[in-house]
Amino acid sequence: MVRKNPLNRRFLRQLKNDAGKYLTIFLLLTLSISFVSGFLVADNSMIITYDESFEKYNIEDGHFRVSSRLNRGQEKRIQAQGVSIFELFYGDEAFDNGSTLRIFVNREAVNLVCVMDGRFPETADEIMIDRMYADNNHIRTGDTMQGAGKTWKVCGLAALSDYSTMFESNSDSMFDAVRFGVAVVSKEGFASIPFASMQYCYAWKYQSESSESEQDRAETLMEKLNEITELRDYVPRYLNQAIMFTGDDMGSDKVMMEVLLYIIIVICAFVFGVTISDTINKESAVIGTLRAQGYTRSEIIIHYMTLPVVITLISAAIGNLLGYTLMKDFCASMYYDSYSLPTYITKYNPEALFRTTVIPCLIMAAVTWFFLHRKLKLSPLRFLRRDLSLRRSRRAVYLPHSLPFLRRFHLRVMFRSLSSYAILAAGIFFANFLLMFGLALPALMTHYQQVIADNLLGRYQYILTLPVNVMDENHKFESLANMAMFAQKMETDQEGAEKFSAWQLKTCAPSGYREEDILIYGIEPDSAYITASLQEGDFVVSSLCADKYGLHEGDTFRLHEAYEDKEYEFTVTGIYDYLGAVTAFMNQKDLNRTFGLSESAFSGYFSDQEITDLDQECISTVIDEESLTKITRQLMVSMGSLMYLVDAFSVIIFVVLIYILSRVIIEKNRQPIAMLKILGCTDSEVRRLYLRTTTVITLFLMAATIPLVYFLLVRLCRVMIAAMMSGWMPMKITPEVFIKMFALGAASYAAVAVLEYRKIRNIPKDEALKNAE
Repeated sequence: MVRKNPLNRRFLRQLKNDAGKYLTIFLLLTLSISFVSGFLVADNSMIITYDESFEKYNIEDGHFRVSSRLNRGQEKRIQAQGVSIFELFYGDEAFDNGSTLRIFVNREAVNLVCVMDGRFPETADEIMIDRMYADNNHIRTGDTMQGAGKTWKVCGLAALSDYSTMFESNSDSMFDAVRFGVAVVSKEGFASIPFASMQYCYAWKYQSESSESEQDRAETLMEKLNEITELRDYVPRYLNQAIMFTGDDMGSDKVMMEVLLYIIIVICAFVFGVTISDTINKESAVIGTLRAQGYTRSEIIIHYMTLPVVITLISAAIGNLLGYTLMKDFCASMYYDSYSLPTYITKYNPEALFRTTVIPCLIMAAVTWFFLHRKLKLSPLRFLRRDLSLRRSRRAVYLPHSLPFLRRFHLRVMFRSLSSYAILAAGIFFANFLLMFGLALPALMTHYQQVIADNLLGRYQYILTLPVNVMDENHKFESLANMAMFAQKMETDQEGAEKFSAWQLKTCAPSGYREEDILIYGIEPDSAYITASLQEGDFVVSSLCADKYGLHEGDTFRLHEAYEDKEYEFTVTGIYDYLGAVTAFMNQKDLNRTFGLSESAFSGYFSDQEITDLDQECISTVIDEESLTKITRQLMVSMGSLMYLVDAFSVIIFVVLIYILSRVIIEKNRQPIAMLKILGCTDSEVRRLYLRTTTVITLFLMAATIPLVYFLLVRLCRVMIAAMMSGWMPMKITPEVFIKMFALGAASYAAVAVLEYRKIRNIPKDEALKNAE
C-alpha cells in the first residue's frame, strides 16, 4: 500500500494563507515568461522572414553607381563578367515635412517590394512610401505629400527589400527613418520629377555560384568594373548596411532577453527558498515528527519543492500562451519600430518553449532543492526541539550596552533576517540596474545631442565625391590625373569656406568591436576651424575616438583600406577635444602624400555658412548638426517605448521583492510582535520597532547600489555599443537620473510599507501563546 504524505493536504491551505505572496510571484513569473516567450517567437519568426526575403524578393548581390547611364557596349562587357545588371536609378528629393525621400521606379526584377498597405502607384501623381518612414512621420494611405516639385497622393505603404534599415549612406554610423525614407513611383511619375541630381545606380546578381569567398569575388568584380566605367560608389551586399544591419542586430538581442529571464527566475527561486525556510521553521515540530515516524528527507524535500515548481510550471504555461498570442505582436512591433521588414508569419519555436518552460522549472527546482537540502539535513530530534541553527554556536552577536535599547532591538531584527536582506539587496541591485538602463538612455541621448551642438567643427562640412577610379591603386597615374581634374572643378567663392582633405579607412577592429569607417581629415595650417597645431608626421585622434578605443599619446592605431589588403599603423601624437565623431586629423600635405594624392588635392570644405555654388552632383555628404544627431534621434524612436517598459518592469520587480521579503520578516517575528501588543505597545510603536529596520536597510541599499550599478552599466553599454554599432557616445549620466531612481524606489517602498503596516495590525495577541515552550 502506498503511503500518502499527510503534508500534501496542506497545499491548498498554504496557497490560501499566503495568497498574496504566491500571487505576486506567479504574476511576476508569468509576465516575465510571456514577454521573453513572445520576444523569442517574434525574433525567430522575423529572422526566418528576413532570411527568406533574399530569395523571395530577389535581393541584389550588390550595387554600383556611375556618373551617367551605361551604354550597351558597357552593359555587355559587364555582363560578360558573369553578372546580370539591373537599373535602379533614383533621386533624393526634399519634402515639405523636412525629410528626404529616395525615389525609385517600381521594381519588377530585383529588390522587389512588399506591399504592407494599399497598392502600387499607377498614375504619375501617386507614390508608395516606406511603411516605417510613414509611421514616424504620421502619414497614412490616402494622405497627400508635397515635394519633388509636385503634390503626391500616398497610394500605399511598403517595405523595400534592399532597405530594411534606412541608411541614407552606407558610411553612416546610424540609420535614420525619421528624416530619410524610400519610395517608389510609376515610370510616368519618375519621368515627371525634375531631379536635381539623378543617381545612376545598377544592381547586380551573379549568374552562377562560385567557390570564391564573397569578399574576393566582389573585389575581383570591382577591378573589372573599374576598367569598364568610372565608379562613383561600389557596395557588395555583404557590406551593405541597409540590407545586412537588420539581420546582424536581430539575433543579438535573443541572448540578452534569455539572461534577463533567468536572472528573474533565480531571484524568484531565492525568494521561494527564503519563504520555504521560514515555513520549515514554523512547522519544525511537524517535520520532526514525520522524520521520527520514518519519512525520509527526500520525501519531505519533494513535498516542499512541489509548490514552487508547480507555480513556475503554471506560470510558464500561461506565459507561453500569452507570448504566442498577445506579446509576440507587441515584441514584433518593437522590430517594426526600428526596421522596415516585410510582413512576417508566426513560426512555432520549440527552442523558445524549452527555454521558457523547462529551464525555468529546472532553475526553480535546483535553487529550492539547495535551500531544502541544507535545511533538512538536521536530525529529527533537533526539529522537535526547534533547534534549526546550522551553526555550531547559537550565541547571539554581542552588542555594546552603550547602544540605546531601540538601536540594539533594530540590530537584533536585522540579524534575525540576514538571509532575507541579502536577497533583498540582490533584488534591489537588479531592479536598479534595469531602472537606470531605462532612465539613463534617454538622458544619454539628450546629453549627446547637446554635446554635438556644442562640438561642431563647422556648421557645415561638405564631403565631395571621390570617384572610385581616383582611389585605384592599380592605375596610380590615372588616379592622380582624375584627382587634379576633380580639384579644379570643385571650387567655391563662399567667404569663410576652408578646404580640407579627407581619406576614409576602416578600423582593424579589436576583439569585441564592430568594424567601422574612420574619416581622417587633412587640415590646412592655421585652420580657422581646427585649433590643433598639426605638423608633419602628426596623427591626432578626436577625444571621442580616444574614449572608444582607449587611445593615448604614443599608442598605435591600426587602420586598413576598405577594398584592399593594405594596412596602416599610425602613432597617436595627440588627442583633439572633439566629441562629434570618431575621427582623426593630419596635416593636409602629409595626408595627401600618405595616400598618394596630389599636393593640392582636397576633399571638402568647412564652412559656417551654407555653400550654394558647388555642383550638387559632386557633393557626397553634408555633415551638419542634423546629420550628426541622427543616431540619437533614431535610438529615441526605436527604443523609446522599450525604455518605458523597462522602467515599469524594474519598478514591478522592486515592489514584488520588497513586499514578499518584508512580509517574510514580519511572519518570522509574529510571536514577538504579538507579545509586544500584550505588553501594551500600540500598532504604531510596533511598526517603528520592526518596519523601521526594513525601511532603513531598504533606503540604504537603494542608495548604496546606485554607484555599483552605474559602474557596471557604463561598462556594459560600452561593450554593447562597441559590438553592435559604429560611432560612439559619451557615457555620461546626469545626477537627475540618480535622483529619479531613488525617488521611484522610495515611493514604491512607501506603498509596500502601508500594506505591511496593515499586516502588523492584523496579527492577533493570542499568537504569542502559540508554540510556547
